[in-house]
Amino acid sequence: MNERIEKLVDEQLRIGTDTLVPRDELIAKLAASEKTGVPLRIKLGIDPSAPHLTLGHSVPLRKMRQFQDLGHTGVLIVGDFTRRIGDPSGRASTRVLMSEADIKKNIETYQEQAYKILDPDRTELRYNSEWLGPLDLADIISLTAKYTVARMLERDDFAKRYAEGRSISVLEFLYPLTQAYDSVAIKADVELGGADQLFNLLVGRDIQREYGQEPQVVMTVPLLLGIDGERAMSQTTGNYVGLNEPASEMYGKVLSIPDALIHDYFVFLTDVDADSVAALAPRDAKRLLARELVTMYHSESEAVASEDEFDRIHIRHERPSEIEQVSLDRALLKDDGSIWIVDLLSASGLVSSRGEAKRLIQQGGVKINDEKAVSPDVDIAFDPPIVLQVGKRAFIEVI
Repeated sequence: MNERIEKLVDEQLRIGTDTLVPRDELIAKLAASEKTGVPLRIKLGIDPSAPHLTLGHSVPLRKMRQFQDLGHTGVLIVGDFTRRIGDPSGRASTRVLMSEADIKKNIETYQEQAYKILDPDRTELRYNSEWLGPLDLADIISLTAKYTVARMLERDDFAKRYAEGRSISVLEFLYPLTQAYDSVAIKADVELGGADQLFNLLVGRDIQREYGQEPQVVMTVPLLLGIDGERAMSQTTGNYVGLNEPASEMYGKVLSIPDALIHDYFVFLTDVDADSVAALAPRDAKRLLARELVTMYHSESEAVASEDEFDRIHIRHERPSEIEQVSLDRALLKDDGSIWIVDLLSASGLVSSRGEAKRLIQQGGVKINDEKAVSPDVDIAFDPPIVLQVGKRAFIEVI
């Protein structure tokens, strides 16, 4: 039986992972689960720093789904309590803390987004405030006594900051411990996470032992590079594709990735054999990738419609088939019926400020009725409807 389970681990579960610690324990846990009929508990924590789950999140979520398809239970933990501490992983300074209101706003649609990948019937969605919130000072002191400062300083980011004389708050030491306590609270058998989480996940093994539990197996996945091809996908840097983004936006963003990312995106984000598309030209491979992802997170019909719309705008250079309309406040008009181009752009809602409007015009990123705007210092006659375009995909009709 173990040979069959070893094959399952090596040819299925281990594919697409960065680290598996330790392999033998995973095999033993899977064998015990098969013998007893008790499913393993597969843990994945999500940081509610932003309102969208992204294709980057989908990598460990898809790994969790693999376990679910084998009959195991996925425990998805939203770190609503730990986000108030702030995860310092890979950071050169203390992370800015978030308010409870901002955290709550971000997590409103997490379940809907996660269930685009996970099996709802085999998923527990938990918030770690359930067990971390009730801890009193004595509980926290007991937890901190189970790990040493020397062990904490083995972590690369802490070690570098300490060596360079940069501050490390005691609060930051609590993050790995509270994340580890999550594993105790839900009795995790396996914990999934990004490669940058390896230290924290290993702390979980040690803390579970301290509480008399069998330590979890740790599986990490590589961090997915964002659509800029330079940094890990993140909403902070804006180089992300959200699971809940409109189909046309998702399609267009995927087509914008550098050619060097095509292979990894097929491997980590789809079930398509990456080798089977290796002979395709990069343009054709990206179109296939975009169709596949839009189909996965929306529908096949929306994938076809998104491709048609993209071709309409970017290949045939036509306007979108549907353009949102906004009404202009006539108070913005001058006596001669003209309007400052910057006011027009600001009123459209396509930019967040007049400063951004000026910058985009100067960069050549704005079109008015298909004509490129060349200067932010002009007035134009207001003769509606006026179609504004910012960048390649943002259109508004001003009426």
